[in-house]
Amino acid sequence: MSKVTSALVIGGGIAGPVTALALARAGIRATVYEARDSAADGGGAMLSLAPNGLDALRIVGADEAVRAVGQPVPGVVMADGAGNRLAEFGGFPGLPPTLAMQRAALFRALADHATAAGVRIDHGRRLVRAEETSEGVTATFADGTTATADVLIGADGIRSTVRTLIDPGAPGPEYGGVLSFGGYADGGGVRAEPGVMYFAFGRTFIGYWRLPDGRVCWFASLPRTEPLTYAEVVRVPAADWLARLRDLYAGHVPGEKLLAGTGPADLMITGPMERMPSVPRWHRGRMVLVGDAAHAPSSSSGQGASLAVESAVELARCLRDLPPAEAFAAFERLRRPRVEMVGGDAAAKNKAKAGLAGDRPAMPAPEQMFAPVHLHHIDWDAPVTAQAGEDRTGKSG
Repeated sequence: MSKVTSALVIGGGIAGPVTALALARAGIRATVYEARDSAADGGGAMLSLAPNGLDALRIVGADEAVRAVGQPVPGVVMADGAGNRLAEFGGFPGLPPTLAMQRAALFRALADHATAAGVRIDHGRRLVRAEETSEGVTATFADGTTATADVLIGADGIRSTVRTLIDPGAPGPEYGGVLSFGGYADGGGVRAEPGVMYFAFGRTFIGYWRLPDGRVCWFASLPRTEPLTYAEVVRVPAADWLARLRDLYAGHVPGEKLLAGTGPADLMITGPMERMPSVPRWHRGRMVLVGDAAHAPSSSSGQGASLAVESAVELARCLRDLPPAEAFAAFERLRRPRVEMVGGDAAAKNKAKAGLAGDRPAMPAPEQMFAPVHLHHIDWDAPVTAQAGEDRTGKSG
């Protein structure tokens, strides 16, 4: 197969627009197809974008657009459920601060930036099947329309359709043992310095930071053995979930005060915490996965969005320099060890969030914890070879 000149990108969340931007920089024409009718679904969940994610966004010129919708939180404080500080971290010199933002705001910022840069994003186009030939791949959408290009890239999230087209036996998302919630508290009596993200472990876990308007935004976990779908969770009145959370965090510092200062209207329901287990096949023929479709860590990692951005840029580098089969293999070798390392660390953190690690969980120094993820840098100008990612013995690394 010859080198790629065109691509269909399925999914308009985070990885999709960034993939299209990176492909454009690599000289490859890409169109994004999104099943939803708009760039954001209106969800109020919060997420963070770490320095490594911002560094990758800089390569495609989208970092400033994202900074405009994010709140810098360069500091980290870790504590136990009694209010004792366990560790502090102020970030690495020379790196941009982590940004906290609404998920929907990040979606809109990336979609708007991509559109302004000339990327075409078609909404309301839900993929139902794809057919490959020796010349390309044709996608068929639920509305009966089709599109053809050299390759098809599945950036369609943790419930990826493309993943099942590549491998009908592929695993689906895995439940992490907790339901996730967030909210806005009045912040009265809670110590939260501006620009600092706090993580407090106890019978379970709560994270929080102070917003510019003085309120405190928090995110918390409610352990539950049997999973519920998001639809099942939202059917329960917010006041009922808030009561359960208040009971769980009774005596927790500062969880008790944060939940007391949150009303039902200010509760954000995220739903079950999920992650992707190791996906055996990332690519087949002219189709490949990127972002959460291939490697969604749980939210415990704080790296879901950043890893998706990194992978989007790396995939474009590979397709710039190699024909599809070699590009996809090199991409997987470059990315799989890193994303599975981050995902494994997040799975361990989930035990603490579920209250399985005690009030004072063992943890490395923050510098050791964050260095492998925050200091990661992609050299866009470095050529990718067919042996990319192999170790000195010639085995995939």
